[in-house]
Amino acid sequence: MTKQIRFNAFEMNCIAHQSPGLWRHPLDRSTEYKDLEYWTDLAKILERGIFDGVFIADVLGIYDVYHGSAEHALTGAVQVPVNDPLQIVPAMAAVTQHLGFGVTTSISFEHPYPFARRMSTLDHLTKGRAGWNIVTSYLESGSKNLGLKTQVSHDNRYDIADEYLEVLYKLWEGSWEDDAVLRDKQKGIFADHTKVHPIQHEGQYFSVPGIHICEPSPQRTPVLYQAGASARGQKFASQNAECVFISAPTQVAVKKLASGIRHNLAQEGKDPNSVLIYTMLAIVVDETDEKAQAKFREYQQYGSYDGGLTLASGWSGVDFAQFKATDQVEYIQTNAIQSMLQSYVEADPNKVWTIEEIAHWTSVGGNGPVIVGSPTTVADRLQEWIDVTGIDGFNLAYILAHQSFEDIVTYVVPELQRRGVYPTAYREGTLREKLFAQGPRLPDEHRATQYRHRNSAPKTTPSLEADTVSV
Repeated sequence: MTKQIRFNAFEMNCIAHQSPGLWRHPLDRSTEYKDLEYWTDLAKILERGIFDGVFIADVLGIYDVYHGSAEHALTGAVQVPVNDPLQIVPAMAAVTQHLGFGVTTSISFEHPYPFARRMSTLDHLTKGRAGWNIVTSYLESGSKNLGLKTQVSHDNRYDIADEYLEVLYKLWEGSWEDDAVLRDKQKGIFADHTKVHPIQHEGQYFSVPGIHICEPSPQRTPVLYQAGASARGQKFASQNAECVFISAPTQVAVKKLASGIRHNLAQEGKDPNSVLIYTMLAIVVDETDEKAQAKFREYQQYGSYDGGLTLASGWSGVDFAQFKATDQVEYIQTNAIQSMLQSYVEADPNKVWTIEEIAHWTSVGGNGPVIVGSPTTVADRLQEWIDVTGIDGFNLAYILAHQSFEDIVTYVVPELQRRGVYPTAYREGTLREKLFAQGPRLPDEHRATQYRHRNSAPKTTPSLEADTVSV
């Protein structure tokens, strides 16, 4: 029997996100992305559908690889304009009780000290429903706008990320002891200063001597998501991530990625199934297969060829404008998302992709497949994906905002619930408790726990006196 299926909504504080051109459809709402009501309406829809959370992507740069220009990104609203992902979360949290929020921010563009405060604040405001998608950034345009002459090399970005996480773990897990906050109005003592500790971090990339400026939030460390699928990215994920987001066009490619992640977890001495793996796909559903197929054909008419290649060029770092439409895609080593081209070229030996096929594929639903059909057909296919690939759930990209999610909640969720493979209610507690049915804090076997203060952790855990430990 298929295990429980999990849904995240894959979103971005921009127009169209994964389906360039679909913002022109009369039912699409994504041009309203600047309005709080757009986000609060979305949150209510997703909570009604018992989604684990909304997974909010982000870039701090522009897709200017295609034709070596930002023209098509700007004219087609291909992930630009794009607003800050964190600022929309409190509004969504205010109209929901259970929905989780996985926000994307890059270790490349913000110092860990202020970022630690931003995430602790978010965890407080959401009452422990915050998650962080750890990315190292792949757009060279973003690096240049932050004063870097060029993008840091792919693997070196993960070396920096290792230390970045070390700093955060020290701040979130070790700076404040569990009983440091007293709130004693009679004695006038808010916190016991002897139980709040400077982290004294001095590393290769960062120097952070002081305390965490926030008191501990419900989860301390937010739920950790990671989307790196390259060999270096998978190693990083196996050491840090609790949830992993992957994206590939076929079941063969997704299975290969998921197996690699499970293998790396085992190599780290962890339970291979301790991490939740979500793959991206989109769903077009209606009462019957015929209606769903007609709906999908209509959506395809709005898809943008240039928009699709703008995304694919930005993700891969390869300007697809230099090739003919009928040319076959080949793997080229770049400094961007290395696994993107691998998923088209190497992962599935039974499929050869042309530039034209990638353009049309990416223009409706992004880098993942689109499942089209009636509730029965879609549910059958989702169960097949789970059984064949070994993943845990799906990061669902919308084609029309918010119509795609309304359709999924109306048609697909009840069918999966009827089959006993989708939750009918949320667990209580923080996001971590809802996802893993354990406590609100990271489990003892996680890398972060070595940085907990000795009075906030089991006696076998090293204290913060070992700050010279390098990662």
